[in-house]
Amino acid sequence: MEIVVCIKQVPHPEYFGRITLDRDRKTIVRSGIPAVTNPPDRHALEEALRVRERWGGAVTVLSMGPAEARSALEEALATGADRAALLCDPAFAGADSLATAHALAGAVRLLGTFDIVLCGNESADGATGQVPPQLAEFLPAPHATSVCRIVVRDERSVGVESRIEGGRLSMELALPAVIAVRREINTYRLPTVMGIMGAAGKEIRDLRAGDLAAAGVGAHEVGVAGSPTRVADIFPAGRGRQVEMLTGDVREAARKLIGKLRERDAL
Repeated sequence: MEIVVCIKQVPHPEYFGRITLDRDRKTIVRSGIPAVTNPPDRHALEEALRVRERWGGAVTVLSMGPAEARSALEEALATGADRAALLCDPAFAGADSLATAHALAGAVRLLGTFDIVLCGNESADGATGQVPPQLAEFLPAPHATSVCRIVVRDERSVGVESRIEGGRLSMELALPAVIAVRREINTYRLPTVMGIMGAAGKEIRDLRAGDLAAAGVGAHEVGVAGSPTRVADIFPAGRGRQVEMLTGDVREAARKLIGKLRERDAL
């Protein structure tokens, strides 16, 4: 099995309360905030390693981001991945989910044939959940999201179970396929001392925007140029509240409450 795992480096969720906004650039200020591998992506990597342990093959970890994202790939290699690739180029900056999916799809094609692409269901920072299905559309490949169980049948098909509102949905996907997993799918492993030592000899391939041309992805499809959505403005949410105490017995207080709600067109 040739498996590609897409991971993203995000601000540490425990420090989200310290994140500030840059009103001029319309971005969040990440300086001083520790960066970690997106938590659901760790579970995607774990699932890839489990599939490889049963079926053989190789696990390639792919990420798009600044040079600092290399540390997330190094951690994945220490955890057990075979090789890694980093999409790193100023041309990728400002990408929305669509442009990100275009770049990732091009990189997957450059890496060669694949049987499964695994992703976390959403990122801790953006949380759109849009990249995995968009990636599947561009490859193209069948896909499933919110997956909490994977059973590889053979080299041609895989069974998945997805969490949906009110229950679970079981599906069969023909391979190659894109699968986005939830955290509950497994308990991920941590790097070992031997894994950390072995990671030093593993390859991290650097890919730039120009490299994607060979995979059919043009400069107009990545970064800001390839993003149909823009951040129009950012602002802190207001938290003002209006409080009014109602007096009287229960029936009288209820009548007053109904009157107040009707005044505000809430009923």
